Formats: sequence, C-alpha cells, structure tokens
Amino acid sequence: MPRGNGQPPVKLSLPLEYQQDLYSELHGEDELVILARGLGLLRIVTNLLHSYDAAGSNLVVIVGAEERENGWIGEALAEHAAVSRSPAARGLSLVNTDMMSVGTREKMYSQGGIFSITSRILVVDLLSRLLNPETVTGLVVLHSERIIATSIEAFIIRIYRQVNKVGFLKAFSDNPEPFTGGFAPLASMMRNIFLRKPSLWPRFHITVAKSLEGRKKAEVIELEVAMTDGMRDIQNAILECVEVSIGELRKADTGLELEDWTLDSALHKSFDIIVRRQLDPIWHRVSYRTRQIVNDLSVLRSLLHALLTYDCVSFNKYLDTILAAHQPPPGSNRQNQSPWLFLDAANTIFETAKRRVYSGRPVGEEAPGASGALPQSLRPVLEELPKWALLADILDEIERDAYFNPGVRDDSNATILIMCSDQGTCRQLREYLQNMHVGPEDEDAETKPSAVFMMRRKLRNYLNWKKDFARVSASLFTENQKALEGFTSVSDQRGVNGYRSKGPPNKRRRVRGGSAAAAGGGRSVSGSLQIAEEKESQVASLLADIEPDAADHAQKEEIAVDELDDMEDYFELYDMNDLLVIHPYDGDMDEYVLEEVRPRYVIMYEPDAAFIRRVEVYRSSHDDRNVRVYFMYYGGSVEEQRYLSAVRREKDAFTRLIKEKGNMAVTITHDPSATDPQEQFLRTVNTRIAGGGRLAATAEPPRIVVDVREFRSSLPSLLHGRSNIVVPCMLTVADYVLTPQICVERKSVRDLISSFKNGRLFNQVETMLLHYKHPMLLIEFDQNKSFTLDTFGTDHTTSSLKPDNPSDLQSKLTLLTLAFPRLKIIWSSSPYQTAEIFEELKKQQEEPDPIKAVQIGLMAGEDPNSRSFNQTPHDMLRAVPGMSEKNLSRITLEVPNLLEVSNLGQDELDVLIGKEAGRQVYRFFNRSVLDD
Repeated sequence: MPRGNGQPPVKLSLPLEYQQDLYSELHGEDELVILARGLGLLRIVTNLLHSYDAAGSNLVVIVGAEERENGWIGEALAEHAAVSRSPAARGLSLVNTDMMSVGTREKMYSQGGIFSITSRILVVDLLSRLLNPETVTGLVVLHSERIIATSIEAFIIRIYRQVNKVGFLKAFSDNPEPFTGGFAPLASMMRNIFLRKPSLWPRFHITVAKSLEGRKKAEVIELEVAMTDGMRDIQNAILECVEVSIGELRKADTGLELEDWTLDSALHKSFDIIVRRQLDPIWHRVSYRTRQIVNDLSVLRSLLHALLTYDCVSFNKYLDTILAAHQPPPGSNRQNQSPWLFLDAANTIFETAKRRVYSGRPVGEEAPGASGALPQSLRPVLEELPKWALLADILDEIERDAYFNPGVRDDSNATILIMCSDQGTCRQLREYLQNMHVGPEDEDAETKPSAVFMMRRKLRNYLNWKKDFARVSASLFTENQKALEGFTSVSDQRGVNGYRSKGPPNKRRRVRGGSAAAAGGGRSVSGSLQIAEEKESQVASLLADIEPDAADHAQKEEIAVDELDDMEDYFELYDMNDLLVIHPYDGDMDEYVLEEVRPRYVIMYEPDAAFIRRVEVYRSSHDDRNVRVYFMYYGGSVEEQRYLSAVRREKDAFTRLIKEKGNMAVTITHDPSATDPQEQFLRTVNTRIAGGGRLAATAEPPRIVVDVREFRSSLPSLLHGRSNIVVPCMLTVADYVLTPQICVERKSVRDLISSFKNGRLFNQVETMLLHYKHPMLLIEFDQNKSFTLDTFGTDHTTSSLKPDNPSDLQSKLTLLTLAFPRLKIIWSSSPYQTAEIFEELKKQQEEPDPIKAVQIGLMAGEDPNSRSFNQTPHDMLRAVPGMSEKNLSRITLEVPNLLEVSNLGQDELDVLIGKEAGRQVYRFFNRSVLDD
C-alpha cells in the first residue's frame, strides 16, 4: 500500500487472491464479513489492523477478542511492524483488568494505537467519556455471531455510532450457522451492529475456489478405517438408546417445535444444549422423567465420542462411573434409574465393552452359567483401536519415503504433525508411540508395533482402581440425583419416589416370560440393569496374567515435576527434521502451528473440515513447501457422519444467507439526535395532571445512575436504548438511583437466593432505608425462562433453602417485608419490562445527582476512587458467612488479598469485624472440606 508522506510502504502478508480482494473491500467500506471456517480470518484482521497501526495517528478498538486471539494479534502486529519498518507502529495494547487505574487508561487512550479492551471496561469508559467516541478512528468487532440486541457489544456499538458518524466499523465472523435461525436473522444482526452491507465468503465462492484449487494443491491421502465388531455393536446400541430417548421426549407433549429433534441432529455437538434451551421456559412444568432423558442425551453423546477416542480399558472405566452415577447402590429403595438403562441395547453396551477388555477362560468343561456369572478365571483381551495400527503403518511409510527419496528438498521441514481432537487423545497417542515397540520378554523384539505393553499397564491400573471405586459409587449416584432434583418441585419428587397407591413403573414393567427367571442375563427382577461383578479369585487370576515383567520395570516413570538441575547434561535442541509433533485442533491457532512447524507430513487422526482448509490455505500460500496429508476416519461411524453433517450444515447456512442477502431490505437506522429540538421538547410534555399532578416538560433527557458492576447485565443497554442517560458510578448503596428519593437494588432469582443465604440482602435493605425515602427491591427474571419461582424453590445449590419446602423463598420475602415495611418489591419478567418500569417511576420526578449518589454510604473524607477494587475477589468475599457490606469494606481496606484473609487468626478477625462475624469468617476458611 503506497504512502504519500515519504514513509516506506506497508507490507502485507496476503498472498492469495481472495485475501487481497477481501482486504480491498474492507478498506473501502464498512461491512459484516462472514468467512468460512479455516480460511484465515485472523490473518485478514491483523493485516487490516497493521495498515491502521502503521499510520501512527489512529485509535482503533478491538471488541470481542478472546485472550489467545489477543496474543496472536499482538505477535502478528509486532512482526508486521518489523517487516514493514514502520516507526509509527505501536502494536497492540491490552486493557483487560479493573486494576488498571482510570488515569492510566486515559493516558493510553490519548496516545492512540490499537487497543483490545474487555467489553465491560469499554462500555463504562465510553459512557463516562474517559474514552471519547469522537476520537476513536474505528471499531473492529470479532465473533459478531454472538451479538444479540441485549448484549454488551451491541451497547458499545450503539454508543459509538450515536456520537461518531464518520469512524469505520467492521465486523467479522467465521461461524455462519447462528446467522440462519429465526426470522430474517441476517437483517436483525445487521441492525444490531449498525451495518448495511454483508460480505459472504463460503468455500465455494469462485475466488476462494480459484485460489485454493490451483496447481499448488496439497497431496491428500484418504484412509478409511474399519471399526472392530465390538465397536460397531456398541455404536449401534448407543444410537438405539439415543433414538429411543428422543422418541420419549417427543411423547412428553411439551408443545414445542420438534422437527429438529432427530437422530441426525443429535450428532451435532450442541444438540443437548439446544433441547435444554427450548425446554427452559417450561422447565418447571416438565416431568422428572423428561428432565432425566435430557440429561441422558448428554451422557449418551459423550459415550459416542468416548467409544472412538478412548482405549477399551478407559472406555470400560468410563462406563463404570456412568453406571454408578445413574444406578442406585445395592440395598437402596430408590427407583429413579435412567430410562435408557432399561433397554436391551444398554446391556449390549456394557457387556460388549467388558468383552473388549477381558473374557472368561474355560477351565475343563466349565462354561459361563445361565445367571450370567463369569467363569472361574479370566483372560485379558485388550482390544486395540484400529487407528493405532494404521498410524504405525503411516509412520513406517513416511520413514521409508524419506529414506528412499532423500533428494526432495524444499522449504518444509521433515517434521511429522499429528492432529487430534483434544489433549486426552494427544496423551494417548504419545504413550502408544513411546511403547509400541515394547512387548513382553517372551516375544520377539522384531514384532510389528503393538499396544500390548500399554494396555496391560492400563488394565492393572483399572483393576486396582476398581477395588477403591465401590466406596465412591454411592456418592456419585447421590450427586447425580442432586443435579437432576435441583430444579424439581416437591410434587415431582413425590411422583418419583412416593408411589402411594401402586408400585413404581419399573416394578410394573412387563418381563418377557412373565417370571423372575426371565429377567436374568444382566437384569434384576425389576428389569434394571445389573452387571455381573467379578469374584476376587477371578481378578487375582487376571492380575497374575498381566504381572509386570522385565520390560515393564525397564521403562522410566513419567516425570511430574522436574527441577531442571544440570539441564545441559540432559537436554538439547532437536533437529526439526527429527520431530514428531502431536497437537490438538485449536481453531485459528492451528494456522500458527503450521507456519511455525512447517511440516512436510500431516496426519489428521480425526477429521476436521476447518483444518483441511487451513492446510489448503497454507499450501497455496507457499510455493516452496510441499505437504502430504493423511486423512483418517472410521468408515460408517458417527465420526464420519458428524464430519459430513458439519460440512453440509455450513453449506446450507451460506446458501440461506446468500438468498436472504439478495432479498434483504436496506437497513435505515433512526438517529434520535437528528430530531428537531422543538419536537423533542414537545414529546416530553406530560399532560396527565390528575390526582394533583402538574403540567411538566423538559428538554433534558432522563438520567439514571448505575453501579459499574451492573454492566454485566443487559438492563443498562436497554435503559440507554430508551433515550436515558446512563451514568456509570461506583455505588456503595443500591444498584440504580432513579431520583434523589428512589433507589433500586436489582436481584436475579439466583442472586436473591444466595443473598438470603448469607444475610447480605438484609444489610443492603437496611442501608437503603437509611439514605433513601423510597428504597425498592427489583426481582428480575430471565426473559427466556418462566416467570415463576417454582423453578428455583428447591435449588440444591442453596442449602439454606430446604429442598423439601418450595415456599421457603416466598416465606423469606414475607419476613423481609415485615422487617422493612417501607421497602417496595418490584417483580419483573424480563429486562425489557424493567426498563419500562423505570421509565414510569421517573415520570414527573427530579433527576438524580451522580456525585451525591456516589458519596452516600462512604465514610467521611473517603475518596470514591479508592473503592475501585478488583471485582472477582470482592464478589468471592461477599459470599463468605458474616461478611456484611461494612465488614467487607473494612477487610478490603485493611487486608491486601484473599490469601491474607484466609490466613488471618480469629483474634485478628475479631479486631477487624467483631467477635461474631470474625468467628463465622474464621470457621469458613478453616473448616475441613471432608466435614458434613
């Protein structure tokens, strides 16, 4: 990009045609860019930011960046500045903590540069004019798919656009699916972010296809791996359980749209979250069985993933924990077992998983009895994952290729990069590759790679773990029931456990054959699943078979902590050509891995559409780097289906977006500031003079003082959207000050419960009554959930509210109003209704004074700025028993951090906050976690 002032040109790293076209578009106009995953969104963003950074006189703010993206952008800007030799470039400045003082932030803003600011800090700085929106050159918004009308990012963009009409605004997303839900979703999003033009770049865009499908394509070898019979049987059984569970949900007659509740949709990673979100508004009316099935769907989907990634021993161990969490312990009269455990498919899952690990060894003519018990002795089976052997063959092929074709020389390293789905799979593969040539001493050392050594060690650990597992299995079931019953009303619980006139449903379950004997083979009389437990003699014989031998003892133990003493004698830098790197998929960071490692061979242990595109972009961007990709997947598996579904969903999403863009009306935003002043004055005239009222009008918009901690909620944004001036302050008393006489303490229902639990609410109300004539308690519900307390009446997370008494919350509210008759309680179904209520309360009232609101509750001579504490530990201290607002202020001023507070003796606490409160705080920090 040429410069006219004699400075050197800005050098960009955008080698591909579609990247250059997109950069030119972005430089010319404001737009929302939706790019397919894996096409290098962050690279385009960093090049765009560098062009503004190199000018040296810009103030650009990045909104919505994650911590790791900040690291990537910071490094990229520093690298670009060095390559372009731009003396005016300042790089990236982070503003992401409350500990950074107001003066420091103001000084940084005045100097300009590229800033990445957390949303809560940015909105406060914009409203308080610490950062004047008129001085901002432009906003760059990342992850725009997360922005909704009530989000804090939409609030930031609105503040910016109302004041600054000339600054640029560019939004980015690489996730098209969220833009396709609901009515006219793209138009709604454009309205939320004050943009008019969307720019869509799918993989099938003609420029993208031309850039990636030229002569520099990567060599891809697709390898379909056949699952073992045991894995296929388990997968089919799990899918049957999922299908039956979805069918049961459909029968529940929830009155919801059920078209998307299919087996194909269940493979999507967020299916259980979508189901729960749809059920949220009626969750208090949903039966216990339905809630249990929703929870079971999450468990079954995790089993599908574990089947293809865990080894057979770890998978069987995982099944043991699931069974313990969903099945009552022996001797219990609880009958609320998960419905899927009653299916024959569940028995197939558990029995087949066990046969993959070990099986019975016939002794003479002995065979397993009809009761399903195991023979007198066991033998290890230890089925290996099919991908392991194929991985060893691929590595052998790569080694032979490098040996017989040494003449191939390019800019790539001979490094082998293996990509997996998560860290657990990385550790598994590392262990396998380290031990695949280690075997029992009676075998030939030249045998083919095998996981026998690793699996024998895992089986030994599993059998030792199983001995201690019985002690904790009962508590696992209890915790799982708490998680389910936390939102269950007493009537539901009676319906589950208190069958007065007839037995529980599973007691009445029809059994084939009509007799107790017919329920054998893994079933109890009630029809519930029972797994045959191994006898001690059987376990002993199995342990004898897998006793550690000389090869086991020769292996070094894993080093957990290394002091790095004499490290020069033990460590050296490896040649990149000798390295084998195992790395999990990590979104845009994978592009950084490819650039740093420069691998010649890439093994995709699990399929990922975005990473395939990253390899395409990497290969097409470098003429002198050859890449060979081995693409592995289980044929006919959920893994293959999930990959194909993800590609199809993205293509369908872009197709819908293209159609909507073609039919979309022009978005015209109304600017309140452009209204005629006289008309604006007349709109504020209140002609309602009944009841002794008076005719009033004012040209000044209404003002509301808001505590800075309240900007985590959507209410300040809605208040600002209704033409109120929102003044952010650090308030000691109340959350909102509407008039000199009216203050409001806002509580969500969960916050209300916790405030009752620790007694904080009584102290807050007492303080409000002391300083304001009309204190109010606002109880605000979530707009996406039901407007009722039944959902929360038995929340297990609040032990002070007894789960057997759903009216406990109402009774505490009654006691509160009896104790403080002047306190008014406002019930609001959503933040939208709250904004309307505030507007009504402020009519014909004087405006509040922010300075007085801040000074109320402070000690004489205390500086309000000195109360800007770090919010997270402040909130943690609020939850400690005995910690009133006065005690909290005293401890925060006297003790530097939470560690010091937890180490204070009782005598020191008594001096600070009094004997009774000191005793409660001391007991809280010094109580054993094992005590009941």
